[in-house]
Amino acid sequence: MEGNAVSAAHADSDSIKQTAGTDVGWLEDIPAWGFSLLVHGLLALGLASVSIVIVAESRLELMSEVPVEESIAPEYVIDTEITQIVGTNSPMKMDGASLAIAQNLGLESHPEKIHHIEQDISPTLPMVATLPVPSEAEVLEAVDLMGTTEHPGGTEGSIDRITWEIAASLRERKTIAVWLFDESLSLKNRRATVARRFNAIYEQLSQLNVNVDENLTTGIVGFGADVHMLQGTPSSAGSELTEIIRGIRSDESGQELVFTAVDRALRTFVKHKKEQRANLMFILVTDERGDDFGDLEQIIHKCTRTGTRVYCIGNSAVFGREKGFVRYAWESNGDRFEEDLPVDQGPETAMVEALQLPFWTGERLNLGRMSSGFGPYALSRLCAETGGIYFIADQTEGPRFDPSVMRQYAPDYRPQREYEKQLSFNRAKSALVEAARNAVPEDSVSQPQRHFLATTDTVLRQQITEAQKPLATLDYYLKGLHQILERGEIDRDKLDTDRWRASYDLAMGRVLAMRVRAFGYNSMLAQMKSTPRTFRREESNQWVLTPTEASDAGAMVRGMHKSAIEYLSRVIDEHPSTPWAWLAKVELEEPLGWEWSEAFVRVAQNRPRNIANGPQFAPEEMERRRQQQERNERRKATRPKL
Repeated sequence: MEGNAVSAAHADSDSIKQTAGTDVGWLEDIPAWGFSLLVHGLLALGLASVSIVIVAESRLELMSEVPVEESIAPEYVIDTEITQIVGTNSPMKMDGASLAIAQNLGLESHPEKIHHIEQDISPTLPMVATLPVPSEAEVLEAVDLMGTTEHPGGTEGSIDRITWEIAASLRERKTIAVWLFDESLSLKNRRATVARRFNAIYEQLSQLNVNVDENLTTGIVGFGADVHMLQGTPSSAGSELTEIIRGIRSDESGQELVFTAVDRALRTFVKHKKEQRANLMFILVTDERGDDFGDLEQIIHKCTRTGTRVYCIGNSAVFGREKGFVRYAWESNGDRFEEDLPVDQGPETAMVEALQLPFWTGERLNLGRMSSGFGPYALSRLCAETGGIYFIADQTEGPRFDPSVMRQYAPDYRPQREYEKQLSFNRAKSALVEAARNAVPEDSVSQPQRHFLATTDTVLRQQITEAQKPLATLDYYLKGLHQILERGEIDRDKLDTDRWRASYDLAMGRVLAMRVRAFGYNSMLAQMKSTPRTFRREESNQWVLTPTEASDAGAMVRGMHKSAIEYLSRVIDEHPSTPWAWLAKVELEEPLGWEWSEAFVRVAQNRPRNIANGPQFAPEEMERRRQQQERNERRKATRPKL
């Protein structure tokens, strides 16, 4: 090996001498090993220069493959300078995807879990090998879009808040504020309130140093069965605008084309927005959700694309129901009437999630009118998606709940298609929505008769027969609801929000409780009808059904009784200070079982001869029938369409 190296070195030396053609005698003094070292060093230097060139060329090739950014098609560019922040700090209160998934996995509020996971992950392994990829259902249910609802204190408080929103917009740039008024009969008083305060809006804004005279213009739109551009050109004449509002004529059609009005207003005012390079904000004044809410998605797209914010001064949706009620007075055939008339105000969710199940006790029959604390889904979502606010100017009668508590139970304001998609992932959710669609009609649940006159066995049996008739219809509906909810019980523990858990548990608890009451009630009546009891006291002439904890209706009923108590108690314990807990307490105010007690009631002895053989009723039942007859008479009157 060494011989070959030396020979090669001498050969290279001779070659260098011949090439140089100069005096290279000094090379003869270099030993063989030194010459070998010199040659190998030259070879290494040459190879190094070649590799550098290759790397450089490689880097140039990689950089040359970066794609050139494509320009966005003009039709998809939003003509606005308003920055829409998406994430935890968004005005729409929408969690970013990372935070939403972390919350869904339970990591955000448990740093010890995060620390434990970090310790278990080896830095030499890729993250994908240690962290599971969430399923489609988990990702879908993690991202929750929360709308913004405020309770400013009636219509006047809502107007004050709108004034501040206009001022905030004016600090950014010129602003066009378009007021869209519901022309329905039920909104006459609210329109008058806005008209009285309209000039005050301009006065308050002038005191906020926002140069209102030059920067604020206003449009006015009216809507009912049709849309009217009452002030289609933006104007700054406050007094003239006030007169336009006062001159709005009531629409007696009973229709409110809210979303059609928004669409028409966009087509009218967006061109002015572009010309003035101004902000555009819509202020809806209504007390209903709108008959054309099916156009919601299209209107949201148009508003967000044009940078139009939508605000609403409206009513709260009735808890878990489509129909709300507005107190209204009118005249018909010379008589004056005043009562709560039904209007479309809800629900507060994309679909109804609460059972339409009235209570049996008379004073509780109308508890279904209680406020949800939120606006109707369609209008609330329109405000949320566009960066606006839904202001609740009026709430229905009944208990009120702390908005800070209810924020944890806010409805899901994702698109309808996403809402429906999540129902397919959880049988408890789909069962609840299906049960809500198959609710018990209120007129099929009459107040149960508890007092039965027993002057003779015949009179007693006649009353029992009448009292049993509604039970057959009621049991039919309750059995169907129970079967639907039972199908979803397997996924009850997978429910992902407090609202869903409270809604499902309350529905199941109330259905079970009512079935227990109905079974026991019918059983007690059947026994008394078959074998009338004997009074212990000589003066007694009436039997009274009294609620009791005991129940002798059989093992199946006792099992339902236990389950009903468990469901309703869980709602009360886990969801305090909410409508669900309040309704559960009402259901449990009286025990679910029944027992007989005897009493005395004074009965008129002289009855008309033509009803001598008819059924005889206790005074309480006679009063109930009289009130029902009055309600039937009122129904014959021609009601206005609100």
